[in-house]
Amino acid sequence: MQTDLELNSKFVQITPIIMYYRDLQSQLELLSQSFPVISVTGPRQSGKTTLCKMVFPHYAYLNLEQSDIREAMQRDMYAELRKYKEGVIIDEAHYLPEVFSAIKVLVDEDKSRRYVLTGSSNFLLLQNISQTLAGRVAVLKLLPFSLNELGSAQRAFSTDSLLLRGFFPAIWGDGRPLEAVYSGYFSTYVLRDVRMITNVKDIDLFSKFVRLCATRVGTEFNANSLSAEVGVSVKTVQSWLSILQASYIVFTLQPYYRNMGKRLVKSPKIYFYDTGLLCYLLGLRSELDVANCPLRGALFENLVVADRVKELYHAGLENNYYFYRDKSQHEVDLVQEQAMQIRAYEIKSATTVHSSFFANLDYLRKVYGADVLSTQVIYDGTQRLEDPRHGYVPYR
Repeated sequence: MQTDLELNSKFVQITPIIMYYRDLQSQLELLSQSFPVISVTGPRQSGKTTLCKMVFPHYAYLNLEQSDIREAMQRDMYAELRKYKEGVIIDEAHYLPEVFSAIKVLVDEDKSRRYVLTGSSNFLLLQNISQTLAGRVAVLKLLPFSLNELGSAQRAFSTDSLLLRGFFPAIWGDGRPLEAVYSGYFSTYVLRDVRMITNVKDIDLFSKFVRLCATRVGTEFNANSLSAEVGVSVKTVQSWLSILQASYIVFTLQPYYRNMGKRLVKSPKIYFYDTGLLCYLLGLRSELDVANCPLRGALFENLVVADRVKELYHAGLENNYYFYRDKSQHEVDLVQEQAMQIRAYEIKSATTVHSSFFANLDYLRKVYGADVLSTQVIYDGTQRLEDPRHGYVPYR
């Protein structure tokens, strides 16, 4: 892995770990000029605190996950917050809901005050923000590394190794063992975060549900089927999916229809934000396990789709990706819509390109005509071809 001090490499060595440049940094710097409050959400261990401290080195830092700091804040919250004239980063802000109202009062009192709120629970953080800080806060998401953020470092690894490693900073920056990172991550998430977000009575059943979701990666989410397998109601399954989404374990893609109503009632596809955690949940412990896994194609698809979603969020944009499937079972893996025009992508784990890969893309062009701006196959090879009608590109 390259570790020399080159600005163009987008990462520099700080012994004993490597600090990678995060694409969200530019949005943080830009929005902090016009918003008194910045919120950065994302999964645990995605690098939120590290990034905020780097972008705002003169800000004070408070971690409200620590009980002594919470208690000090509760004794005189306004006096405590007024002390930080150069700004303050408040980590895991949702542990003290009263802080949001206090920040609102202080920002209205003095528009020059600056607060950065971070948290790993999207639901709890945004719930408090929407109730008290609407119009005063810019909301950003930081996910595990994208391929672009890793730069040349990720090219030293095979695709199977990348799938297995995943993209959490603890793997790439600190070099911790995969098994230790993901087993600890999942057990901490299940035992602490889930219980904080909602009252899950049977943690063992919830763990089973998460692992079953892993076996369905890249497929349409069928609540009825999961209900029968886990042994809970459909309503509970739907609630548990919302928990996984709120805590940045999974995300969904809606089917693409011009009719907006249909998008909302049809079944979405389910993906995981990180392939390393996904492989852990599937019981894959080596590159050979990944290579021989029946879900290898779905794992590769997850890698590409998640990477596209990361690029959007790290640019401060919303997810505008969908998948396409019609009654005749014509399917396109990824459709991006902007102003009623679309770009379509087929994702193939093959290392060579076959003409059959373009069949569904051709079909989509027939359906939507000139509204299709471009079509492309993303595959696990090395040759790149771009042309006005079709192109195929390696995924990295």
